[in-house]
Amino acid sequence: MFFSFFSNTHWNACFRKQTERESAIVCLPPVYNTPLSLPEQKIHALSLSQLVSGCNAGQIAPSEIMLAYGKKALVAHAATNCITDIMFEEALRIPSVANWPHSTDPESSFALDNTHDRSLLGVPVSIKDTINIAGHDTTIGYSRNVGRPASTSSAIVRLLKDAGALVHAKTTVSAGLLGLETVSDVFGLTTNPYKKSHTAGASTGGGAALLACRGSKIEIGTDLAGSVRIPAHFCGIWSLKGSVGRFPSWGSVSSMVGLEGMPVVSAPMAGNLADLEEFWKRVCIPLPWRPTNLREDGTKLKWGVMMEDGECPALTTVAIRALTMVATALRKQGHEVVEFSPPDVFHGLKIAYQLIFSDGGEQLRTSLSPYEVFAKASTSVLNLLALPRLVKRLIAYFMRKSGDSTSADLYDIMHPKSVVEVRNLVDQREAYRAAWNDKWTENGLDFILTVPHPFPAFKNGESEKVNLMTAGFTCIFSLLDYTAGVLPVTFVDKEIDRLPPGFFASEECASMCTVAKEAYSVYDAEGMHGLPMGVQVVGRRLEEERVLEGMKVIEDALKQQGTVFVGQVKT
Repeated sequence: MFFSFFSNTHWNACFRKQTERESAIVCLPPVYNTPLSLPEQKIHALSLSQLVSGCNAGQIAPSEIMLAYGKKALVAHAATNCITDIMFEEALRIPSVANWPHSTDPESSFALDNTHDRSLLGVPVSIKDTINIAGHDTTIGYSRNVGRPASTSSAIVRLLKDAGALVHAKTTVSAGLLGLETVSDVFGLTTNPYKKSHTAGASTGGGAALLACRGSKIEIGTDLAGSVRIPAHFCGIWSLKGSVGRFPSWGSVSSMVGLEGMPVVSAPMAGNLADLEEFWKRVCIPLPWRPTNLREDGTKLKWGVMMEDGECPALTTVAIRALTMVATALRKQGHEVVEFSPPDVFHGLKIAYQLIFSDGGEQLRTSLSPYEVFAKASTSVLNLLALPRLVKRLIAYFMRKSGDSTSADLYDIMHPKSVVEVRNLVDQREAYRAAWNDKWTENGLDFILTVPHPFPAFKNGESEKVNLMTAGFTCIFSLLDYTAGVLPVTFVDKEIDRLPPGFFASEECASMCTVAKEAYSVYDAEGMHGLPMGVQVVGRRLEEERVLEGMKVIEDALKQQGTVFVGQVKT
C-alpha cells in the first residue's frame, strides 16, 4: 500500500501534465489545424530581421506570424513529441504585441515608452523547460515539479517579451537535464525529426526538433557539457554556446544547483546561421556587439583540426568526411588548416567530470520521485557513482591490467568530493585553461575545428552503449569556457559512410578504451542514412562575434565547392 501510494503520486503527476498539454492543444482555434496558406508559407521564408522590420513597419501582423509558426509547431509536436507547454494565444497578449500596430507608430505613447525596444517584434521563440516563465511549470523532466508554476519569469524571457518576441512554447528536456536522449516519465520520448527511430539528443532535444521542423525561429536552451550543441548536431540546426556571462542566464532551474566549477550557460539555437547571428546581436550582454568581418578584407585564417578527445575519437567515416569537406573547402580559399594536438584532453575531462559529479550524483538522485527513472546513460553514471570505493578500485585495477587505463581512471575518480577537493579541482581547471591558452597562442590559431559528437544521432534507447562520456568534444570547451558554435555540413550516406571492413578487428579499434568500443557498436551507416552530420567551430573566451564569423567563412567556403546544407525534414 505504501509503495502503491508513491507510484500513483508519480504517475498521476505525469498523467496530469500530459493531459494539460493535450487539452491546451485541443482548445486552440481550429484554424491552427489547417494547412499553411500561401501567405503563411511566405512568412516562413522570411528571416528574423525581415520579420522584425515587417512588423515594425506595420506590414505583417504578429498574429499572422503566430498562426504560421503555430501550425508548424503542432505538426512538429505530433511528429516528435517536442513541446511541453503551448502558449500561442498568451504570446499575442504581451503589451508590445497586443498593441500592434499602435506600437509601431512612432508618435504613439507605447512607442515613446523606452522600456520597449521592439527589436524582436514578431519573432517566434521557444523556451527550454528549464527556464522560468511566470505561470508555467519548469519541470526539468521531474514529476515532483508538476503543478508548481514559476512566480517570476527569467531574465531572458522578460527581455524577449519586452522586445516583442512571440514566446509561444516550452520544449521537452531529458529528466534532470542529464543524458544523450530527451526522455522523461513526465513527457515521454522526443524523437529525431529526420528519423523517428533515432534520438533528438539532449538535453535541449525538444527545442532542436521543433526548430528543425520550423515550428520556431529561435530556441533558448541551456548548455553544461553540450546540451545545446549535441541536439543541434543531431537535428541539423545551428547553435552557439557563448562564454559565461555573455548571454542572460538568471532564472533557469538547474538539476545541479550551485555548480560553479562548471557553470551552465543559456544559449540560443536557430534554423540558419543568419538568424542565429542576428539574434545574438540583439540580446547579448554585457559587452556591446562588436562587428567582425573576416571575409571582406581577405584575411587568411589558421584552423586547427582536433580529432581526439582522449576517450572516444572522431573516427566514424561520416565524422572524418564532414571534417575533411570543411578542411578542403577552407584550404581552397587560401586558409591554413593544420592538425592540432591540444594539451591532454582526457586530463581536462577528468577535471570536468569530477566537478560536475562532485556530490556523487546526490542532487540528481534525491530529486527523483519514487519509481521515476532517468535515461539509461544517466542511470549508468549514477550507478557507477554509487558503487563502493573499494569495488571501483578493484574494477580499476583489473581494467589497468587488461590495458584499459582510460576506463580505469574513470572508475578511480567518480566519487563524492570534499570541499577541499573541489577547490583543488578548480585550481587544476585554471592551470589547465592556462595550458590551453599557451598552446593556442604557440600554434597561432584563429579557430579549432572539430565535431560536436563522434556520431550522428543514434537509435532511441541506445544511450547506455553510447555513454555520457562520449560528449568529450563538447564538454572540454565548457570546462575552458570557450565560445563554441555548431553548424550542419552533410548527411550520412549509407554507401560511403560505412566503417572500413574489419574495423572492429583493427589495431585502431583495439587501442580504444571500453567506453569507445561500446559506443562504436551503435554506428550503423545504413540505419543512420539521411541523418545530419555537423562540425563544431571553437574560439577563445568571449569571442562570440568571431566564432559566428568563422562559421560564415566555412559556409561560404563550402558554397564555393557547391555544398549548401538544406534541411530535409518533411512537415
